Amino acid sequence: MTRVSTIQNYNIMTSNLMKAQINQNTAGQEVSSQKVATDLKGYSKDAEMLTAMRGTQARIEGLIDQNKQVTNRLATQDSGIGKVADSTKSARDAVANALAAGNATTLMQQLQSSFSDVVQGLNTKSNGLYVFSGAKTDTPTTSASTMADLTAGPPTAALFNNDQYVATARIDEQTNANTGILGDKLGTGVFDAFKSIQAYVDANGPFTGNLTDAQTQFLKSTLSTFDTAYNGVVNIQGQNGVTQKRFESAQTDLSNQADTLTSMVGGITDVDMASAITRLQSAQLAVQASAQVFSSLQASSLLNVLK
Repeated sequence: MTRVSTIQNYNIMTSNLMKAQINQNTAGQEVSSQKVATDLKGYSKDAEMLTAMRGTQARIEGLIDQNKQVTNRLATQDSGIGKVADSTKSARDAVANALAAGNATTLMQQLQSSFSDVVQGLNTKSNGLYVFSGAKTDTPTTSASTMADLTAGPPTAALFNNDQYVATARIDEQTNANTGILGDKLGTGVFDAFKSIQAYVDANGPFTGNLTDAQTQFLKSTLSTFDTAYNGVVNIQGQNGVTQKRFESAQTDLSNQADTLTSMVGGITDVDMASAITRLQSAQLAVQASAQVFSSLQASSLLNVLK
């Protein structure tokens, strides 16, 4: 009599069905997650390399985030310095125009307006913090508000509230750079230029109309003072621009490094989707085939024959 079934056949078919189901689940997880494994154990010999690459990736991403913040601060500083420079030039132009016209009726009003703009530039904020105050970021860089404050008693240095802390930041993993600019370094020369005119008015009275010879000679002497102050501010703006460019270039380099690392990590962790889908389809067919054979084996059992 032909043998209908044995326990060995059941064991083989059950094992094949379970293996096919495991393969199907594995391939299904790869397709859904698009990753080779869910933990480092799944990457076997590449686990140590993957850990090192991810550590480097985290450091680079941290530097990129920091560079973005520093670049934004440098841009804000550039705006503030530019306002100081432009206002200083406007004051110089107001004096030159008064000399050309021989009349200074509105000179002090124009100078006061320019000085107010200088103060606004010195008290520039970034994210609510004063950028030219050193470490005293919660304190206005200068307490002066009008030209009269320049000759009210305290020396020019006393009108600046910043300390001498100059902020630094990492450009990349090997290089640091000074990023801070102090208000007294930026504004002292400008304040002195305005102060000389205010001191003259305090001593000799206001400009009321056509210029006298003495007033003309004095105002001519202030032009070089304003020129020197303006050039000093422009030089500081140039230095800030150079630093800004360095951080922007570093940010591009760091972004390229991050992209390269992401690609390298992906080469280890990312699954080949075409291959994974093929394996999933093959595993599904294997499950179906194993289940069908198992079902056929059950139908050909001795019990069915005895029926």
